[in-house]
Amino acid sequence: MSLWVMDANPIELRPGATEDDLQTVIRAVYKQVLGNQHLLESDRLTSAEAMLRNGDISVRGFVRMVAKSDLYKSLFFDSASQYRFIELNYKHFLGRAPQEQAEIAEHVLIYNTAGYDAEIDSYIDSAEYQLSFGEFIVPYPRSNNTEVGIKNVGFNRTFCLMRGDATSDSSNQAKLISDLGANLSTKITAPAGGSGNYAN
Repeated sequence: MSLWVMDANPIELRPGATEDDLQTVIRAVYKQVLGNQHLLESDRLTSAEAMLRNGDISVRGFVRMVAKSDLYKSLFFDSASQYRFIELNYKHFLGRAPQEQAEIAEHVLIYNTAGYDAEIDSYIDSAEYQLSFGEFIVPYPRSNNTEVGIKNVGFNRTFCLMRGDATSDSSNQAKLISDLGANLSTKITAPAGGSGNYAN
């Protein structure tokens, strides 16, 4: 079985970027944060894109605006369990799966006590986000390599959430609830066969 977790080539918005460079960054943010969902032209956050283009916000600020948009909320909050929402937040903003049940519990508490915006901010304002991506790198899958502070089981869990370039996060079913709750390693399974779509 070949592994289809891709090596990430970080995409960074650099000073003096061209419009093509900017569009590459914008597309990468939409792909990562919206879980590879098909995006209609009318779904684009044109005012946030303009703010990024003008230098009024950083890539991190653009990620935050996409995450707090009605589109993100409708795709991943309104239609999924709180557990799945938190799984996807880890994937979309930190590029990895939750490592243990305590991380899920922490974010359930943040949401229940401070609300949706605070839950989103807790990832984007975290030291982990800042160390991994800073202000100008688009979040990307990180657990396909060994990394200080990330447990080895993180690879399997991230692999369970990131099933390749041709998948999306349209499933509203939590993928890690049993493994995290029981502190078990996550089993790697082969991709679904056939010609249909596969949703994470």
